[in-house]
Amino acid sequence: MRRRSIATATALAVALGSAALVGGVASPASADSAKVLPVKSVGDIVVDGAHQRVYVSDPTGGTIVVTDYSGTVKAKLTGLAGVTGLALSADSGQVYAAVKDGNRIVSVETSTYTRTASHPVGVTPGDLEVVDGRIWFAHGTDFGSLDTSGPEPVVRLAQRGDIGFSGAFGMFLASDPAVPGVLVAGNGGDLAVYDVSADGAALRVKGSMDTAVKQLDLTPDGKQVLTSWGDPEYGYGIGSYSTADLTEQSGYPIDAYPNAVRVAPDGSVAGGSFSWYDPDVHVHRPGDPVPVREYDFPNTGDSSGADTLVDGALAWAPDSSRVFAVSVNTHGTHTLRALTDPTKELPALKVSAPTKSERAKKLTVTGKLTSRTPLPAGTTLKVTRTDVDAPKGKALAGVRTKADGGFSFTDTPPAGGKVTYKVSYAGDATHAPASGSDTVDVSRKSTTLSLNNNGKLYSYGKKVTFTAHLGTTYKNRTVSIYADPFGSDKSKKLLKTAKVNSKGDLSATVTMTRDTTVSAVFAGDARYASKTVKSTGYARAKVSTSVSKHYKTGKIGSTTYYYFRKNTDPVFTTTMNYYEGRKQRFQLQVYHGGTWYDSPSEYFALGTDGKSAVRLEAPGESGIRARMRSSYVNGSSGDTVNSTTHGAWKYFTFTK
Repeated sequence: MRRRSIATATALAVALGSAALVGGVASPASADSAKVLPVKSVGDIVVDGAHQRVYVSDPTGGTIVVTDYSGTVKAKLTGLAGVTGLALSADSGQVYAAVKDGNRIVSVETSTYTRTASHPVGVTPGDLEVVDGRIWFAHGTDFGSLDTSGPEPVVRLAQRGDIGFSGAFGMFLASDPAVPGVLVAGNGGDLAVYDVSADGAALRVKGSMDTAVKQLDLTPDGKQVLTSWGDPEYGYGIGSYSTADLTEQSGYPIDAYPNAVRVAPDGSVAGGSFSWYDPDVHVHRPGDPVPVREYDFPNTGDSSGADTLVDGALAWAPDSSRVFAVSVNTHGTHTLRALTDPTKELPALKVSAPTKSERAKKLTVTGKLTSRTPLPAGTTLKVTRTDVDAPKGKALAGVRTKADGGFSFTDTPPAGGKVTYKVSYAGDATHAPASGSDTVDVSRKSTTLSLNNNGKLYSYGKKVTFTAHLGTTYKNRTVSIYADPFGSDKSKKLLKTAKVNSKGDLSATVTMTRDTTVSAVFAGDARYASKTVKSTGYARAKVSTSVSKHYKTGKIGSTTYYYFRKNTDPVFTTTMNYYEGRKQRFQLQVYHGGTWYDSPSEYFALGTDGKSAVRLEAPGESGIRARMRSSYVNGSSGDTVNSTTHGAWKYFTFTK
């Protein structure tokens, strides 16, 4: 409760001194997925297709994280400080990891994620490849092998021969399960192909590559080595070299700056680029310089540029159904992204329908299906119509494309309102599914809807019945009635949803504690449009005042007065329904010469209990007659949620 005081003598003097107070786009077949990885860095990524698992090494965190194809973490192997290169055994039974701590290669059983062995190799291993059962590992500017097929592991170091690798960025290795006995090695600007079918590594051919290369791969036919940076025509691209003599061949143009390359078992090529403002992953069919698919990462950081691909962080699913990539944002957050249908073109399906049409009148829908590789004439498309009578869609007769991919069909919409025509292409072995849609505004009749009590004023707490009346409709006879009290602290509330009675009426009751907007809503049906009407009812505030410190009550004429001694301070306590920031207006008048004179009104804040006590200082003289009242004034009292309400006058007098 708030307590304030007023100097009565001053108020009375002011009152006596005045006699008045003035106041059709392309859509992928299945959704790509992206999940944050619990890693601090990324050393390598490898995919186990037999168990549908993805392994990601984290050199900084000393862990290997294992996820499913959607990116959900299934295991986390710790205690592997400096773990980098990863490789999968031919039978998918083991994943091998190069671990800097202890200069070792660790094997992990793929069914249980348990470590089965740890093999010291005497040097710090880096990039790993498995060729014909042996594990080949980079170390410094050289490479070696680990053979675990015998009774004891056999380690052979320094297998590069007399090749003068001297690059500063480490040794990169490459192989392919479909090409037995072949290992590719690259370092700095040097590139070499080795025969590793016997115990050691025998050089086949040595050549050159770009010094900015960060990853190598070997094509499944064994004819080409691909590098993550190389000319086509001295621009940004994936380099291509003949394994016969390492002469440069036509590569694959991609965006700046190339930083990854991986080849799928079917020969499809995925190239990566460190690109803030361009696509990050580029997929090419073998030998085709124009990408069949490109993927652009979103921006999950706080800079203008989007997330970027981690160097070398690309890997194919063995069935070529996905490319896995790891991106990083400006916060250092790493995300595993499964990019679906990478070898399929994305067709575009455009649908065009009239903007408006009459119900039950025939209309024509046209469209076109296009793709980088044109689809044959007669390609079948599925057609679905969605409207108020078929919100889940109704299948219509299919349509076939013309030679140029165009199509058209007619339909007579039975329902009015928003009618959507969706056309879908199922996709094939080389094209992803696609769909497009367009919406027609189909005309409907207008019905009548009314709501009573608009503009009426009610006492605080009055229960008021609002009745909606609905006119003629087709099938839908349901109306919803909502109440939206004034004030930001209360939201719109559904009072009732039901069918109207035989007279077309539906009623709901509102307890009027605030000004309230009531709305009636008819959602429409197949032949009659939706409609909403509103009615605002107004509620008085709840205002009462109690008087204290008087010594008796009595009548002067027919009016009851509170009697106070001339040296006693009267206290008037007002109670009002509370609203944040609300104030009561305290009005004081003095009786003189047969007329009531106003003192300027003052506003006093309510406590959270809705009470406000005002103490008048005793005038020190007798014979004074006065009256006061408390009011809520819409707007002036600090809010606008009730209608202006005046409390009852309280009359009082002072005696000796």
